[in-house]
Amino acid sequence: MIARPTSLLVRTNLTLAVSSLAIVAIAVVALQFFVVQPIAEQSADDQAALLVLTAQTWVELPPESRPYFELELAEQHDLFISAEAAAYPPARYDESPFLTQLEERLNARLGQPVAITEDKELLWATLPMGGYQLQVGFSGTRRDIQPLNVGLIIAGLGAGVVLITSAIIVLRVTRPLVQAAERADAFRGGANFDPLPEKGPKELVVLARNLNTMAREISSLLSNRTTLLAGISHDLKTPLARMRLAVELLPETVDPVLVARLERNLESMDELITDALKFARGTHEPTKPTELRALVADLLQRLDPPIPFDCGEPATTVVDVAPGALTRVLTNLINNAQQHGQDAAVRLRGRQVHVIDNGPGIPEAHREAVFQPFFRLDRSRSAATGGSGLGLAIAHQLCEAHGWSITISDHPGGGTDVRVSI
Repeated sequence: MIARPTSLLVRTNLTLAVSSLAIVAIAVVALQFFVVQPIAEQSADDQAALLVLTAQTWVELPPESRPYFELELAEQHDLFISAEAAAYPPARYDESPFLTQLEERLNARLGQPVAITEDKELLWATLPMGGYQLQVGFSGTRRDIQPLNVGLIIAGLGAGVVLITSAIIVLRVTRPLVQAAERADAFRGGANFDPLPEKGPKELVVLARNLNTMAREISSLLSNRTTLLAGISHDLKTPLARMRLAVELLPETVDPVLVARLERNLESMDELITDALKFARGTHEPTKPTELRALVADLLQRLDPPIPFDCGEPATTVVDVAPGALTRVLTNLINNAQQHGQDAAVRLRGRQVHVIDNGPGIPEAHREAVFQPFFRLDRSRSAATGGSGLGLAIAHQLCEAHGWSITISDHPGGGTDVRVSI
């Protein structure tokens, strides 16, 4: 089965093509029945009348005047008349609808069958007239008229003109729409949005203006949100440090269990604040050419315990990325793999970084939800054992901000394969 086209340009062109072909077909049929066929019938009738009139005139002329009449017919009208019947082969009717119509008109005028024969140059109509079997010869050029071929030429040329015209019109309309779709798909909420040109038809100008306004407002909203998040997280560091100092200065008579609980809560708060600050800094980090294998290897060297690294082919892959944001993404994924799987490994294939673990895996139904903040597969996990719940969410949002993709799949050897595609 033929797949249904998804492109607006292709769909519109196909719709216009079908409708234009239908219009051309209707025009050709109408031309055939109301123009070509009546003209052909009238031409055959005129030719039959001329042949009959020629034969009648020849019969009515005195014998001594007939040679002069025959000469005038040949010179002026390309007609040849002979009273001596010659044996010629029958004309090929299947090649000329005109001959069929001419024979019908001759039969109607004379009231008896008329045979049409041909030689190498002329067509001959044998007309019984005044006791003679007169043969009137005429040119066979009219036999070459092919209404069907004419209709096909008109249909082909007409369809070509209509399709070219419709393609030009469709391109003028769809090109701005395609451009708007590409810009909207590439928009990640940053300030580097390239505004659409606000020109063309009124509707497209309104669409481009609204899209540009929406992009500016979203960029401003995200920037303000990130600034606010960074400001709050930074300002919380000071009271958090004071609370740590206050806990350290508590007298020894205070219940140790209570002190330990306070310290765990402070650590959780500090982890949340640190994650928020790193996320806020990562979304606005500029990009620069970075050797991907060296970045991943440097990250893994700083981890304890070490993690296996399979970098594949030795070819160097230089990518234009924000190195700090990418490091934060991979760090969060590796921490998540170490926390929920017994072992973790990293594999590099071209522009794709795979973080693999041999844990219980993530059900397919939850592979989108795990990127939401504070979502936990195991609802019974505590903050101490399950982390802050922001690791995968921060990794996902950093990937969205920089135009990377992050997907989760099952690893063939068991566990989970989280792939970051640059």
